[in-house]
Amino acid sequence: MITINNILCPVDYSVFSEKALTYGVELATRFQAKLYLLHVLDIRFLDVNNPELPYIPPANSISAETIDMLKSRLLKSVNEETQGKISVEAVVVQGVPFAEIIRTAKELHIDLIVIGTHGRTGLAHAVMGSVAEKVVRKAPCPVLTIRHPEHDFVMP
Repeated sequence: MITINNILCPVDYSVFSEKALTYGVELATRFQAKLYLLHVLDIRFLDVNNPELPYIPPANSISAETIDMLKSRLLKSVNEETQGKISVEAVVVQGVPFAEIIRTAKELHIDLIVIGTHGRTGLAHAVMGSVAEKVVRKAPCPVLTIRHPEHDFVMP
């Protein structure tokens, strides 16, 4: 039997992560699992003169007050009625998104990651990379990827 006690749902406030959050909430409700909402503050800023070398600001560059405000915003993503039915916790970290999602999943003993995918292909995929793809490849647990319905595959 499959036991799911802890679900991680990364949130970047895109329509893709909103759709994934819908699945995360539903699965957490059905399994009576704890839902962790994760927002990663991407620390990579590309240097215009050398875009291959990222600039990484000091780790403590975001104030505790800002972190608390971001956690509050995350919790507002789940309505109060749902929060009364399941345990929901907001987590805000700084780092490289895919790496922080994987690290958080290990630290919190996550049983399932529910993540939205932008569905980029070609040059956009090569330049931007795919957080969801990297998470699927390296996660310590199963990963459910959710595509936005407007980006479904259409047979040629």
